[in-house]
Amino acid sequence: MSIFEAPARCCNIEEEEKNDNPWYQDILRYVRDLLLRYVDAVEAKLILEEVREGVCGTHANGFTMARQIMRFGYYWSTLEGDCINYAKKCHKCQIYGDKIHVPPSPLHVMTSPWPFSMWGMDVIGPISPKTSNGHRFIFVVIDYFTKWVEAAFYANIIKSVVSRFLKKEIICRYGMPERIISDNALNLSNKMIAEVCSQFRIKHHNSSPYRLKMNGAVEAANKNIKKIVGKMTETYRDWHEKLLFALLAYRTSVRTSTGTTPFSLVYGIEAVLPIEVEIPSLQVLSEIKLNEAEWIQSRYDQLNLIEEKRLKAIRHGQMYQKRMMRAYDKKVRPREFHEGDLVLKKILPIQKDFEENGCQIGKGRMS
Repeated sequence: MSIFEAPARCCNIEEEEKNDNPWYQDILRYVRDLLLRYVDAVEAKLILEEVREGVCGTHANGFTMARQIMRFGYYWSTLEGDCINYAKKCHKCQIYGDKIHVPPSPLHVMTSPWPFSMWGMDVIGPISPKTSNGHRFIFVVIDYFTKWVEAAFYANIIKSVVSRFLKKEIICRYGMPERIISDNALNLSNKMIAEVCSQFRIKHHNSSPYRLKMNGAVEAANKNIKKIVGKMTETYRDWHEKLLFALLAYRTSVRTSTGTTPFSLVYGIEAVLPIEVEIPSLQVLSEIKLNEAEWIQSRYDQLNLIEEKRLKAIRHGQMYQKRMMRAYDKKVRPREFHEGDLVLKKILPIQKDFEENGCQIGKGRMS
């Protein structure tokens, strides 16, 4: 036992507060706040309709609706589940709700084992304003290994144009590819293209119809080419004259997915740019001092080392794809549909078809 010596303090209550309420008033008020009225199924349905779609209804989500109903003093055993199901079936919330940008499935990457074995093709356009000679579309193809891009401008992208481009610019230049990937547009996927692929033993794959941007390599090339051409254009009707220079700029720029330029993966040496001729660079100065035999030997050594450079690009690309997959898969929220589930069908406006099987599949503006 311990004894402490300290002055005592006390409060002198001169006048007691007058309160006519009974001693259990605070307890009664607390209990009343917890008491909720239990309602039946008919009353619950009316409460759900009024809280969600009534005069003061805010079309809140299911959890918020449940808390709001309890705050009003109502309760039933399946309150939260009924609120969630009712909110999911609300027609106006589906129409005016935010679009779901979260991917429903993990990322599946496509790899090419060697240069020019797999090409992707797409169309940019219609471009406004069109050129002075009436061109308003750009047909773009890209090699998945080297990221080498070929493009040409046309007034309309029809099936005969695509077939001629594949034979002249791809097959006759780079050999027979193993496969070609495109979307489901009629000018890129039709009987004529199927006959060309069958003739040269080429596999033609289509991207998913509900995921138009599935062919990511071509979409990225389209975006970069549009930016480059748009910044090079001066009068907005001569953008077709800048397309070749835009392709040169794209081919001589380092691609993040490969760690090097498409030009060096194709030819084994970096391209000589106009500025290197005007102000000689180290590459130009070193080649000037070489005689013909030395230059041939230097070029021969570069070609011998091109396979090593391509193997490094493959390893770099695989590591890049793994990083992309990890970042992409973190955002995945699976969405599964079963028979009997209610879904919203959105009817899009009919797009105007162009000549033959040409169709508008993009909206790129150079203005």
